[in-house]
Amino acid sequence: MSRILDRVNDPRDLKALSPKELRKLAAEIREVIVETVARNGGHLAPNLGVVELTLALHYVFDSPKDRLVWDVGHQCYTHKLITGRKERFHTLRQYGGIAGFPKRAESPHDIVETGHSSTSISYGLGLAVGLRLLQKEGRTIAIIGDGSMTAGLAFEGLNNAGHLREDLIVILNDNEMSISPNVGALSSFLSRRMTGRLARRLKKDIEHLAERLPRGEQLLQLLRKSEGLLKSALTPGMLFEALGFEYIGPVDGHNLEGLIKLFQNLREIRGPLLVHVLTKKGKGYPPAEADPETFHGIGPFDPTSGRPLKEEGPPSYTAVFSRTMLRLAEIEPRLVAITAAMPTGTGLKAFGERFPERFFDVGICEQHAVTFAAGLALEGLIPVCAIYSTFLQRAFDQLIHDVALPNLHVIFALDRGGIVGEDGPTHQGQFDLTYLRLIPNFTVMAPADENELQHMLYTALELPGPVALRYPRGSGVGIPLEVEFRKIPYGKAEVLREGRDLALLAIGNMVHPALAAAEILEKEGLSVTVVNARFVKPLDAELICDLASQTGRVLTVEENTLLGGFGSAVAECLADHRVSARLKRLGLPDRFIEHGAPVLLREKYGLVPASIAEAARSLLS
Repeated sequence: MSRILDRVNDPRDLKALSPKELRKLAAEIREVIVETVARNGGHLAPNLGVVELTLALHYVFDSPKDRLVWDVGHQCYTHKLITGRKERFHTLRQYGGIAGFPKRAESPHDIVETGHSSTSISYGLGLAVGLRLLQKEGRTIAIIGDGSMTAGLAFEGLNNAGHLREDLIVILNDNEMSISPNVGALSSFLSRRMTGRLARRLKKDIEHLAERLPRGEQLLQLLRKSEGLLKSALTPGMLFEALGFEYIGPVDGHNLEGLIKLFQNLREIRGPLLVHVLTKKGKGYPPAEADPETFHGIGPFDPTSGRPLKEEGPPSYTAVFSRTMLRLAEIEPRLVAITAAMPTGTGLKAFGERFPERFFDVGICEQHAVTFAAGLALEGLIPVCAIYSTFLQRAFDQLIHDVALPNLHVIFALDRGGIVGEDGPTHQGQFDLTYLRLIPNFTVMAPADENELQHMLYTALELPGPVALRYPRGSGVGIPLEVEFRKIPYGKAEVLREGRDLALLAIGNMVHPALAAAEILEKEGLSVTVVNARFVKPLDAELICDLASQTGRVLTVEENTLLGGFGSAVAECLADHRVSARLKRLGLPDRFIEHGAPVLLREKYGLVPASIAEAARSLLS
């Protein structure tokens, strides 16, 4: 039997489908999403929750003339399937395949490239103003949710949009708020009717009539107040009304026909509108419905049982960080932990369960997380702020102004430093060594392995001022974890093997590939010194200059952009100390790194032992 999905190659094809066919299409799309994510990994629960919402939006609006802006973008799988990419959907998140987030190069239907949260309303407002100023046709619809409304940027966009009174529709995809079915059903009924042409005409007629009656202004105010009281009593719309939006909802986000009727009504209404849609994360796949947090973003799994397909191996850096935080909290009562809506991803969930009064999940609010940590430090606590590398860059000003300037003791645990992989350019942690190194008062460290990670975190407890500890995604290298903590000598690198021909300086997860490269070169009769730099700031200038003077050749290796990174720091050090040596730097180029398996990306960008050995040969020649 042929699928409905096989007949959908463009959003316009949806308009030829009956309500029954649309519902069948939604079921088929869910099957494809579960099958593909089970094989490739990806964001499952968010995408299953917006199938009907996506179909309704594309059924009513005319993309790309009408701009659909997906916040974060990790809920765009249905959108991709019906905008001409279903034949390539099996390549989702694979190297050379389609991206897991909106990507402008893939389709004109992907208006902006998003991977960080809470940007859609500001993007949408800019698009709406642009359409008006350039006298172009089209509506702008921003779809936000999945916790993104917790961020300040979303409210900055709402505030400005309400002030400008532009034609902007904001869809609040609420998959967490608990509202009883009866209230939701009643509100859905009222919302669809109140946005209809007849209802709007009747409302205007009543207003005109009231203006002509004696004391009509008072009556009009009473009517408007009554409407507002009814809406605020039944719905959480008062806040959005105060920001200048007309609030509609909450509505059932899985009632496809109801959504279509509502959006058809909204298409004719001008000004800023906010539609509150209730959805269920993981809808249609029982394991994801039961545990939407686990299935928010997941690796390959068995679609029948929902169990992850994991190979046995060393613990992940995140797991080692989690374990170390629990041990340190036992010996240091001032230790507190902060995360920005990622307790599981950062490994702090266990900490929150063991020390709930010392754990703070601030929502998707990286800027607030950093300044909140600064306030805790001012009172003598030791906050550990665990945030992915790519997300901490959202709080760059707070790092400088609120933490570094007053020289506060805040520890930043940067998970996912370096190449992240299949999530692509919005998530690669390729800039942190650069953007942290330039900030005064900061100490910046990167462990060579999982054992050194625990010792660096222990060391950071007693270091003065702000400390950043950067480590990669994925499993460690298999180094056994020592039972006793030990302090890392401040600002001191470690010589792992000695040689006469070349100094190979590596930082973080590039240390062990550098050792492997040295072994390759040794078989060729070349003698290489390998150094675990440990610190990007402060550098061990004395050791670096001595080795450069002795060998005359220095090769640096880092999984960070070459611009302003570890290699740049070494070059500046040699120049400042007037040490003459041939220098070659390996790292990530001045470009955004595409999505793909980390092993493939590291090979492509020369961050594997064979490539490091080849770079050393070229330097020696």
